[in-house]
Amino acid sequence: MSFTSLNAVALVEDDDAFRAALAERLELAGFEVSAHPSAEAALRSVGAGFEGVVVTDLRMPGMDGRQFADRLNALDPDLPVVLITGHGDIADAVEAMKRGAYDFLAKPFAPERLIETLRRALEKRALILDNRRLATLAAETEESIPLSGDSPAIIALRGAIRQLADAEVDVLIEGETGSGKEAVARAIHNAGRRRPRPFVAVTCAALTDAGVEAQLMGQDAGYAAGVTRRREGQIEQSHQGSLFLDEIDLAPRLAQLTLLRVLEEREVLPLGATEPRALDLRVLAATQNDPAKAVARGDLREDLYYRLNVVQLRVPPLRERADDVQTLFARFLSRAAARMGRPLPPIDHAVRRRLIEHDWPGNLRELSNFANQVAVGLTDGPGADEVDEGLAQRVARYEAELIREALSTHQGDIRKVTEALHLPRKTLYDKMARHGIQPADHRPR
Repeated sequence: MSFTSLNAVALVEDDDAFRAALAERLELAGFEVSAHPSAEAALRSVGAGFEGVVVTDLRMPGMDGRQFADRLNALDPDLPVVLITGHGDIADAVEAMKRGAYDFLAKPFAPERLIETLRRALEKRALILDNRRLATLAAETEESIPLSGDSPAIIALRGAIRQLADAEVDVLIEGETGSGKEAVARAIHNAGRRRPRPFVAVTCAALTDAGVEAQLMGQDAGYAAGVTRRREGQIEQSHQGSLFLDEIDLAPRLAQLTLLRVLEEREVLPLGATEPRALDLRVLAATQNDPAKAVARGDLREDLYYRLNVVQLRVPPLRERADDVQTLFARFLSRAAARMGRPLPPIDHAVRRRLIEHDWPGNLRELSNFANQVAVGLTDGPGADEVDEGLAQRVARYEAELIREALSTHQGDIRKVTEALHLPRKTLYDKMARHGIQPADHRPR
C-alpha cells in the first residue's frame, strides 16, 4: 500500500474566461484540474475525503466563496481551501481564514505564487489523508503483523502458507534476520489442524554441547542425583504440535546429529530412559542464510539439510515489499502506542519521508523499533539536507519516485501507469520529461 500522492485541484470561478485561463495554467504546471462555474456545482463533486485542494473566488453570485469555504469546513475541516480575492475583499478573506480557509491570494497575482501555495496545500492534504489511513489500518484486524500487506511477494507467501497448513511435511524457511521467519512458522501451525497443540520454538544458536541432550531430549526421574521427576525436553513438548528450529544452521554439530535422529525416527530417548517414545510432530526449520551455502561451508549437515528440505519457503526482505511498509508501520505503531498507554501519534513529514526512502536492512525488526521511537516521540527531526532543500524540490523528488515506482510495477506500460496514477497521458509525459525519466528503462529487456 503506497502513500498518497495528490495533484487534484477543484477550481471554482464564475468568470468563464478567467476560469479557463487559470485552469490551463495549472494543468501546464502538472495539476489535474476540475473547473466549476459555481460553488453549488462544485459541491456535487467535492466533499469530505476529497483527494485534492479547492481554489475558489470570493465574490460569486449565489453561494459566495466564504459561504462555500464554510460548507466545506463543515464537511471536512482538513480540506484546504484557497481563496482568490480582490483588494477590497482582503478583510473578508482574512476572516474566512480564521474560520478554516487555508490561504488567500489578492488579484492580480503571479501564477507561480498560486502554484507554490497549491503544492504546499496538496502536501498537507496528502499527509492528513495518510494519517487517516494510518488510523484505519491500525484499527483493522488481520493475520499476524509480519504477514500484513498487499505486495505480490507477501500475497504469494500467504497462499503458500494456506497450502502447507495441513500438509504433513516438514518445511525449511529461509529469510534475512528480522524478516519474520518465526511468524511464517507460527502461521503454518495456526492455520492447520495442529493449532490446538503446542508450538515449541528452539533457538538453535543458543544450544550448547554440554546441555543439548537434556534440553532437547529431556530426562527421566532418577537419571542423576537430585533428579526426582521426569522432565520433558523441548522436542517431546511439541508432541502432536509443531517444532520450530530457528537458525538451524547455527546449531552445534551434536545438536544437529540429535535432531537428525529425531527427524528420521520420529521418537526421542530421554536421558535415563530405556525405551524411546514415539512422537507425532511437524518440524519447521529456519535459516537466515542460503541453506545450500551453509552446507557447502560445513555449518549445516548435508543429511540434515536434505531431511528438512522437503518444502522450502523464502520470506522476502522488506525492501522487496516496499508497498507494505505503511501497513506494517501502522500495525507496529498501534501496538506500540497501546502497550505504552499513549494515543496513536500522527506521522509527520520526516517520518513519512523515512518510510518512503529507507531500505530497512533490519527488516521488520528495524521497522518495529522505529514505530516504538515514533510512539514515544524520540524520532530525529529532518536532516541538514532536508532543511536546505526547498519544499518544491522535495515534492518534485517524491513525485519522481512515485512515477518510477509505477513504471517499474507496470514494466513501462504507459497506459497502465496513467490509470494507476490517475494522470492524463500528456501530464504524465510532461512530468517524466521534467524529471528526466525514460519509460524504456523500466521495460523488460
